[in-house]
Amino acid sequence: MDYFLSPDAVLKRLEIPSIYHVKKDDLYELDEKSFRFLKKCAAGKGCSSKEREFIDYCLGEGLLTENMFLLKRPSVLKSPVPSLRYLELQITDRCNLRCKHCYIGDNIFSELSVKQIETILGEFEAMQGLRVMITGGEPLMHGSFQKINAMLPGFFVRKVLFTNGLLLDQSLLKILNVDEIQISIDGLEDAHDALRGKGTFKKALHAVEQAVGSGFEVSIATMVHNKNLGDFDKMDRIFGKMGIKDWTVDIPCLTGRLRDNPDFMIPPEVGGKYLKYGHGEGLHGGAGGYACGLHLMAVMSDGRIAKCSFYGDKPVGSIKEGLRECWRKIKPLRLADLQCDCDAVEICRGGCRYRASQQGNPLGKDLYKCFYYDKI
Repeated sequence: MDYFLSPDAVLKRLEIPSIYHVKKDDLYELDEKSFRFLKKCAAGKGCSSKEREFIDYCLGEGLLTENMFLLKRPSVLKSPVPSLRYLELQITDRCNLRCKHCYIGDNIFSELSVKQIETILGEFEAMQGLRVMITGGEPLMHGSFQKINAMLPGFFVRKVLFTNGLLLDQSLLKILNVDEIQISIDGLEDAHDALRGKGTFKKALHAVEQAVGSGFEVSIATMVHNKNLGDFDKMDRIFGKMGIKDWTVDIPCLTGRLRDNPDFMIPPEVGGKYLKYGHGEGLHGGAGGYACGLHLMAVMSDGRIAKCSFYGDKPVGSIKEGLRECWRKIKPLRLADLQCDCDAVEICRGGCRYRASQQGNPLGKDLYKCFYYDKI
């Protein structure tokens, strides 16, 4: 019997040889023998093995199939170390809302061209990237979104669309070429609408229902603010019944438009405990011994590149230099270099470094995480 690599699986030569199931969002580490075998399976000519247990495992995980698929797969090149696995791709800063906590602030109406996006995705794939987070602004407001959507299937990375949900409808969901949709819901109706505008809560919740009903994996992002503190238990029950993949709960940083609306902010001793809500693996992982963002980089809508979108005003370069060169300039931050002294540091990875810098020390503590772990 000949076997072939599943159309949803792609080999990635990261720090450890791996295979990534794009649809399931699962990464499997391999030894060299298994990697070489699966590379033959990816060539399109079929492969066979006497290692029945390994074959059965790969079939069960959806990594191998008995059916041949003629796909143009990317080259398996060695990634840089640390590897760039997650890319925030802000394709536009245009938006149909003026959320009071938006970190971008007042838009300058910039957006990446279709050609630039195609180049960026190609470079990311060549660097063995796993997951691209397509953000804005509101990414669906991009002037050429239909063209961008049409080219997405050509890249073997997981595509996650970040949206406020207002523009999602059945006609778009039928043609949308992404693997996951993340929709922002920042409290129940009064709290959400206070932050994002009247009527937006019902539209966002309806968008979640439509997306789940259309077969998409859907995640929800919630920012803790002073008007939604009484909503979390009910949100937990509502989201638990909706079949969402992840619920990410975080604290907004005092930047962008939030500087003009500081009354929405809450102090660390209040906000930290709300980080216990939410569930799932999140959108970018790390590694033991290193602070948040080890495998993450962000591309802004005007072509600037930074270590994450919060650091957009401190870019390391631009897309003209290429992703690889900009990634080389971002130095990993070791937990040992942080001024964190509690036994939870390996779990929280020092919290958010941008938030820590806002609290006075780039190497200091993220007090929100400290209060979450009761380490104050």
